[in-house]
Amino acid sequence: MDSEWFARIGRPRFVVAPMVDASELAWRLLCRRHGATLCYTPMLHSNVFTKDAKYRKENFPTSPEDRPLIVQFCGNNPETMAAAAKLVEKDCDAIDINLGCPQSIAKRGRYGAFLQDDWLLLSQIVNAMSNAVSVPITCKVRIFESIEKSVKYALMLQESGCKLLTVHGRTREQKGPLTGIASWQHIKAIREAISIPMFANGNIQCLQDVHRCLDYTNVDGVMSAEGNLTNPAIFEGINPVSWEIALEYLDIVEQYPCPTSFIRGHLFKIFHKVFTYETNNEERQLLATAQNLEDFKKVCIKIRNKYLLFHQGEAYFDNNEGITRIAFNLILPPWICQPYVRISPEEHTEKMERLSREHQNNNNIVKRTNNDSKDNTISRKKMKKLRRISRRPTKPELDTQNRRNGEICVNETCPNPLGGKCIYQLCKKCCRNKCFEEDLDCKGHRILVHTRRETAKKFALQKENESC
Repeated sequence: MDSEWFARIGRPRFVVAPMVDASELAWRLLCRRHGATLCYTPMLHSNVFTKDAKYRKENFPTSPEDRPLIVQFCGNNPETMAAAAKLVEKDCDAIDINLGCPQSIAKRGRYGAFLQDDWLLLSQIVNAMSNAVSVPITCKVRIFESIEKSVKYALMLQESGCKLLTVHGRTREQKGPLTGIASWQHIKAIREAISIPMFANGNIQCLQDVHRCLDYTNVDGVMSAEGNLTNPAIFEGINPVSWEIALEYLDIVEQYPCPTSFIRGHLFKIFHKVFTYETNNEERQLLATAQNLEDFKKVCIKIRNKYLLFHQGEAYFDNNEGITRIAFNLILPPWICQPYVRISPEEHTEKMERLSREHQNNNNIVKRTNNDSKDNTISRKKMKKLRRISRRPTKPELDTQNRRNGEICVNETCPNPLGGKCIYQLCKKCCRNKCFEEDLDCKGHRILVHTRRETAKKFALQKENESC
């Protein structure tokens, strides 16, 4: 079953997923330090990658220790995908085709999971890329509702030349609050049908989940995305202290820089449990507005200073839910890296329905009370306007101490207030007239009549000398 190339890269079992704005070089190196045996680059747009050298430089940095590495592309043109693959084949161990992205941007661009219905085109893309480069072509896909169709889909990609398949056990409709549980049954059925190496993706929150998935599905490796973001040491089987792993990441970023938006996103996920407490709003705001590495380090240090005594057992921690830090309690304290647990799709649907009912009830109340103080009926149009006005922020009262004291222009015939910075104590109109008539400047009103006239004289003199 194992391909020769897969054996050469060590038959990796612990895989960091391709994540847009998240699986950059610094993050990959951090994960490799903590148990990851294979990493993917973020998804790269093949069309832009082939045309824009700046895009290639900014989005595909790598290093000697960043191996084994799989580069992922998205696109829908076989020739363009093949050309993009040729540009990276010397710097990676395989090239992946993104057939799993379910986002609306992928739908508009017709790539990712929105190509899974066009099997002829997919076969052409895999075949064109396989013929263009010397490294293997792999695919990352989502499942169909039907296990049988999902198996046929995987077999088609294998027959087209795919050398490794990653199966995310969710359909393209399962995303955001409707993500739900990934189907390992689909993954297991596909594993039994194909002969190429295969990774599973979905339902991984800790190392125990990895081993359960390997045992149940018999895949070659397990890929983690969300679980890896909240705990970059997930494959090491530990839950590190959040500020320690965050500072380690920032040290790597110093050597391999990346956009601040990437750093901010990573730290928000590492500290996600800490920020559920209102007492940490100051640190959350500092992270949201951080502009450089020093700012990001300050966030980590402030959180460390706040929780270090609790972590060392020198102070008692109560998370307001009656949970105490004792040896047999399995609930982790907030400063420890831990999975982000989504509410179920059923709970989300119930929540949205409840909010909709509350909104409808509020509207009904408003409709029943659309009368003014004299009990006259207010039109819907006027009521909407009044609601808009009521939502406007309250304007702060003017500081009477800092307002002008009522002085007016020194020109006796002028009733206008004088300019606050005018050196002649005039309003702007009178000041402009005075400067024009007397060849003056007023820095307060930024009127530069004298300066511009002198400049014009010098320019005219220069022209005259040149003509002579």
